[in-house]
Amino acid sequence: MVQPAPSTALKGLTVLDMTQARAGPICVRQLADWGANVIKIERPGNPPDWAGRYEADFQSKHRNKRSMVLDLTGAPGRKVLDRMVEQADVVVENFRPRVKDKLGFDYESLKKVNPRIILGSVSAFGQDGPYRDRPGLDQIVQGMSGFMSVTGEPGRGPIRAGIAIADVAAGLFCAIGILTALYERERSGQGQWVQTSLMEALLSMMDIHAARYLVNGIVPKQVGNEHPTGVPTNTYKTSDGYVSISIMPRMWPDLCRAIEREDAADDPRFDTREARRAHREECNGMIAEAMARFSTEEMLQRLEASDIPSGPVFTMDQTFDDPQVRHLDLAQELHSPSMGDFKLLTQAFRLSRTPTENWTAIPEYGENTEEVLAEFGFSAEEIATMMRDGVVAGREEQGAAAE
Repeated sequence: MVQPAPSTALKGLTVLDMTQARAGPICVRQLADWGANVIKIERPGNPPDWAGRYEADFQSKHRNKRSMVLDLTGAPGRKVLDRMVEQADVVVENFRPRVKDKLGFDYESLKKVNPRIILGSVSAFGQDGPYRDRPGLDQIVQGMSGFMSVTGEPGRGPIRAGIAIADVAAGLFCAIGILTALYERERSGQGQWVQTSLMEALLSMMDIHAARYLVNGIVPKQVGNEHPTGVPTNTYKTSDGYVSISIMPRMWPDLCRAIEREDAADDPRFDTREARRAHREECNGMIAEAMARFSTEEMLQRLEASDIPSGPVFTMDQTFDDPQVRHLDLAQELHSPSMGDFKLLTQAFRLSRTPTENWTAIPEYGENTEEVLAEFGFSAEEIATMMRDGVVAGREEQGAAAE
């Protein structure tokens, strides 16, 4: 029996998930959370992430999916995949391009099976070009995209982000591309190939820096917690913590009052946006000295009273204990027979009529193989034969393989 969908927003959409690592699974997760029928196709035997299946990260990436085990290295497995592609809407993969081509699920091959199919592909550097088959992970692309060159404090050397930002961005962009292609298919009746890469996604996230370089030839540098153009935008130490602020130019007099430095409002070094840019270090030094006299709570109250955009710097536990975060109810409850009850971070957007809720934890390897094949029209005899020949595997077969 098909598990209850977490939402009806993408009801009727069938997705074959052939992803691994992070970027691909994050793409498919966007579809699964909103009710797509996602079938995670897994390799037979003892996959390298077997031990990590019950870790938080794996649960987060593969929630709301069903699992079947299919051996794609031989012709019988490929025939099974073709029969599934005939009825599916979307296939998502993030293999290196040459691996995808070797296995035979490149777009042209899938298109011959189903002209309406949409193939979502995530790679490190793109589906063609000199780096087509070069291995590349988040850390590598953070450096090559220019991201690390603008992250961190001046003079400290390149710094990576504290999250896998290239992976996450690529997954989200691929999901957006798939939904765009699905909308276009409503008019044309034709599928298409959605391509993105870690490089394209993270370079897109460079946004203001890329624009300033392409338009004005400006090569951005590290500015720490500051903004490349807006002053003051920074994080300042208080007597017991840190406070971040980011102001519009018109807010400068209000900030000066909030930190009890009214004299600085008319100081010619700081009284205009251009002046503050020219005297960035002096401006930040003055603010830092003033804020250090207040506690974090006192400073935040004063800034809020003056309508200055500001906030504390939280650790993860403090973030989830924040009253606004608690009010937004950003943690979904799940239950797993293997893990018990736990919570995962929910989606970052909401739909008023078709919310995402009642999530399901990831199944055991191959737990849904037989039911999925039956839904795609395979007979009991065909399934039994494929099980016997090792083309597909169910939960029991996978358990035996792992022992």
